[in-house]
Amino acid sequence: MNTGIKTLLLALSLAWFGASVPAAAAPDSGKAPAAAAPAAAAPAGDKISINTASAEDLARVMNGVGLKKAQAIVSHREEFGPFKSLDDLRQVPGMGGSLVERNLSHLML
Repeated sequence: MNTGIKTLLLALSLAWFGASVPAAAAPDSGKAPAAAAPAAAAPAGDKISINTASAEDLARVMNGVGLKKAQAIVSHREEFGPFKSLDDLRQVPGMGGSLVERNLSHLML
């Protein structure tokens, strides 16, 4: 695969996950890469609220949760009111116990 296509695929992959690619990082530029801007994801140790976060934010932060499951969380919250505990996520269709357990460190009420 040629270098241009590899660079494009890398940039698209990073953009999909919220990272930015500095222009100086292109392999043909001959320059040292500039410092990358911080990714859109929350820094390690930060938590996201399951009662206020958007579906997009939930999908970005939660491991194993895509936009469809994240939207199910938001829909459940809108229909039944705010979650009273993190374990209440198990009531959301598609959210099993292991998936909830895997994400407890990323979540708060």
